[in-house]
Amino acid sequence: MARIIGGIAASHTPTIGFAYDRNKRDDPVWAPIFENFAPLAAWLEEKRPDVLLMIYNDHVTSFFFDHYSAFALGVGPEWQVADEGAGARDLPPIKGHPQLASHIGHSLMADEFDMSFFQHRALDHGCFSPLSVLCPHEPEWPVSIVPLQMGVLQFPIPTARRFYKLGQALRRAIESYPEDLRVVVVGTGGLSHQVHGERAGFNNPEWDQRFLDLFEGDPEQLTGMTIAEYAELGGFEGAEVVMWLTMRGALSANVECKHRSYYLPSMTGIATAIYEGMDVPNPVVVERQRRHVASQLSGVERLEGTYPFTLERSVKAFRINDYLHRMVEPDHREAFLRDPEPSFEAAGLTEEERDLIRRRDWRGLMHYGAIFFMLEKLGAVTGVSNLHIYAAMRGETLEAFQRTRNAPGALYSVAGKGAGNLGWDQAARTVSQG
Repeated sequence: MARIIGGIAASHTPTIGFAYDRNKRDDPVWAPIFENFAPLAAWLEEKRPDVLLMIYNDHVTSFFFDHYSAFALGVGPEWQVADEGAGARDLPPIKGHPQLASHIGHSLMADEFDMSFFQHRALDHGCFSPLSVLCPHEPEWPVSIVPLQMGVLQFPIPTARRFYKLGQALRRAIESYPEDLRVVVVGTGGLSHQVHGERAGFNNPEWDQRFLDLFEGDPEQLTGMTIAEYAELGGFEGAEVVMWLTMRGALSANVECKHRSYYLPSMTGIATAIYEGMDVPNPVVVERQRRHVASQLSGVERLEGTYPFTLERSVKAFRINDYLHRMVEPDHREAFLRDPEPSFEAAGLTEEERDLIRRRDWRGLMHYGAIFFMLEKLGAVTGVSNLHIYAAMRGETLEAFQRTRNAPGALYSVAGKGAGNLGWDQAARTVSQG
């Protein structure tokens, strides 16, 4: 089974990436950053984890306020470096671990944490600022990551206690994963700082040290604090340290601090720390959690012709679902109708995926992993009604399927203005295809 071998705490201020990219190791202003991160890098080199679970917040780079979630788990196979306004940093992409991420997602949802999930979103300095000094990365990173994005910028946000309880649920999730993996939980952010308003530039080193003491020895006291109390003591943006509580919750009640440092060069108190738990997983708890996670979909496999759109299915078929989803964009669908081949190429579709779309193989698309609501959009664009698609998925003619309906003559689709039923007669002749 997977094991949490420790936790790392690290600020993620962009000054860390700035100092690294400009090779400021020998500059007396910046040298303490490298000195303080060196023990973390050495510890990781010694422990050789398979996966880092990166707890961070995006800085309105890949996540905007049109859809802003409290807890968003990255389930994709690879993570690119985000462009934050002047070009992306010169760092290679880092591998994800979709299998572990999917299990964590299932487990957290079973534990009643209402997660959102993301793929193919670039990660900003919240992840890559500390990562670039934690691990060597030429030509590639030695470890995979599972990113966990915390929505701490738009209020209301979860309470400090909820962040801590999420960490406890993360531990159950990770330890119930069946594959032998060595996992390090990385909490990023803080410490004291404020970057907006007339209070910009606020720091409180005394509170930072007190926070580090409580974090190690009495995290429960920290969970009882309000966001306003964190903001008063550590600056409004500094209140993001509640994210650290998720890492702390994933460790045992008693931890051993292997390293701790602090440096305030400019706007943000930069802290680093290493914690190792002092207990081992309980096999009874692990097995109970596995049964708990499996219970929600237990038995669904007996429902013939039913294909739950799971995280695993979503990751596998992301490319074709993304292509079909873009049928809501006028330019994309016009290019598809004009000549689909260039758009297939631009989207990087495999030959199998292209063939499924060319042949309008509705059943084959479903089996491949396309969710029905993407088929519905393709049907709307190509003049195929929903009823034609339903019949094709059942392997029936339209007439045979309609005889099973209360209103056998009804044909409809989600097509809006500009789309008609010109193709429905032709579709009816080929509805059993696939």
